Amino acid sequence: MSTIPEQNPLLELSPQDLRAHAAAALTRARERSVALTDAVDDEDLVRQHSKLMSPLVWDLAHIGSQEELWLVRDVGGREPLRPDIDDLYDAFQHARADRPALPLLGPAEARAYVKEVREKAFDVLETAPMEGRRLTESAFAFGMITQHEQQHDETMLATHQLRKGEPVLHAPEPPRAPARKLPAEVLVPGGRFTMGTTAEPWALDNERPAHEVDVPAFVLDTTPVTCGAYVEFLESGGYHEQRFWSEPGWAYRQEHDIVAPRFWHREPDGWWRTRFGVRERVPENEPVVHVSYYEAEAYTRWAGKRLPTEAEWEKAARYDPESGRSRRFPWGDEEPTAEHANLGQRHLRAAEAGAYPAGASPLGVHQLIGDVWEWTSTDFHGYPGFSAFPYREYSEVFFGPEYKILRGGSFGTDAAAIRGTFRNWDYPIRRQIFSGFRCARDPRPGEAG
Repeated sequence: MSTIPEQNPLLELSPQDLRAHAAAALTRARERSVALTDAVDDEDLVRQHSKLMSPLVWDLAHIGSQEELWLVRDVGGREPLRPDIDDLYDAFQHARADRPALPLLGPAEARAYVKEVREKAFDVLETAPMEGRRLTESAFAFGMITQHEQQHDETMLATHQLRKGEPVLHAPEPPRAPARKLPAEVLVPGGRFTMGTTAEPWALDNERPAHEVDVPAFVLDTTPVTCGAYVEFLESGGYHEQRFWSEPGWAYRQEHDIVAPRFWHREPDGWWRTRFGVRERVPENEPVVHVSYYEAEAYTRWAGKRLPTEAEWEKAARYDPESGRSRRFPWGDEEPTAEHANLGQRHLRAAEAGAYPAGASPLGVHQLIGDVWEWTSTDFHGYPGFSAFPYREYSEVFFGPEYKILRGGSFGTDAAAIRGTFRNWDYPIRRQIFSGFRCARDPRPGEAG
């Protein structure tokens, strides 16, 4: 394991610069929240577009409620603004399907509430110490709330995808992939590497602590599996061959009559999909999206491969064979830019496979950050030495075999809420999320050198 310390620009900032950085991150998150909620009328804001999701107005007020609890009350020590709504916006007390029946804040009241909370949170930020308390060290609490809001923004984006009606969201097209042909696979050498982090200031508890992991050599797809490749699986009858599916996956596929990725439709002239209200042909060269863990697993078996483990995915994304150290991102330690990855709802779709050569890892693996969340075969659990912080309900209560880990973020994930160590998790049946995958396999004899 390399002894070179993790490199992070936040660690070099003065307290005043940290405050400015946190303010900018919070502002960017709020601009996105406003754009997602202002895009529809009040009737759409309070409507439940799917029982899988909350009404958009619940997400908006929940964002404000969490910000009030942590920044205004805890960090700032201020008097509560709306203690009467704490229970309404506690995600653990009310299932998503039940939230429309609650006495929620209406659109105007919710907007006024989050605005007032933000004003008080900025007041707190001006004077909060940036050291001396773990919650505020390097502006952690402000980073945590930024990430929370951006995560709900991605959830609201998924709600928009489920919404019926005319398109209301618009964005430019992502870049095209360069003409050069990439190799299909990359060999990742075996050996130890540093997984997780100890020094990343805004890393969440499940990303900690850094620890050594020995990962045997494996072969990984250079890019996520594309729609074109997935169509081959469909057309070969893969959804109707039980031998490719796990027992629970096959049972779920049969019970719900799943025959293609969510939002795909078979027409006489080929496969079509609905994307944020736009009906279009399935694009051959884009990563497939809106597939469950079970579907991803079935495809890999059909292809004679498997899903990568979480450790394999992180090694491919972070390991630098020249220095032996783990980077923050595949391309290095600097924050993501538009040249590195498809993030932040900049585009409303995944980019073509290979479209971000500047974001490739030293081993030549592409699009590990952005475009689509990637399923791994690993159950969600804590790392050795895990310690819940600042509350058990962020991670620890979800540990167990019910959830599978996803890595890398999607086109709907903001840069503030993704890094090489970031861990997402969900039920293996989930398809409304912006999830895809890539395949891995063990080396053939002599292939690993």
